[in-house]
Amino acid sequence: RSWRRPPPRCVCVCERARERGSLRPGRAATFLSALPTSLPVNVRSLSTSTWRLAESPVHDSQLITVDKKLDITPLTGVPEDHIKTRRVRIFVPARNAMQSGVNNTKKWRIEFDTRERWENPLMGWASSADPLSNMVLTFSTKEDAVAFVEKNDWSYEIMEKRVPKPKVKSYGANYSWNKRTRVSTK
Repeated sequence: RSWRRPPPRCVCVCERARERGSLRPGRAATFLSALPTSLPVNVRSLSTSTWRLAESPVHDSQLITVDKKLDITPLTGVPEDHIKTRRVRIFVPARNAMQSGVNNTKKWRIEFDTRERWENPLMGWASSADPLSNMVLTFSTKEDAVAFVEKNDWSYEIMEKRVPKPKVKSYGANYSWNKRTRVSTK
């Protein structure tokens, strides 16, 4: 590409931009050089016209209001026997027995019932034709999980979260001679 000198009206704008280092031979220079000499060039408006459009106030007549959420579940492509006859269990997972943390017990999960399984004759693995039986969905609240299940018309059961009761014990019981209340350090 050859860089042509811009028309006389644009010379001052291009010279200032070239001194600042913001104008290099390329698209902007080609655009400015292609402008006719009788057209006044305002470089600032070329770069901020989109910004000004975004800042302009939107009139109420342009807004679209939607009364309720649209239901798109018939468009999923999932076979009917996977949708209508589903049983779902909503629960909070138990704490990991190998660790003392309870971080994994704060989210609600959805687990689907187990459908027909068979042993694969080739490798001996368990096989299933149901893709949803191995899927586990996680939600932050019980209400979100119930809303999702009801939206998909699945029957469900809720297993409430069990909060363990702390054992009431004094600090002095750690040093007791009674073996039933004393905690061993071995």
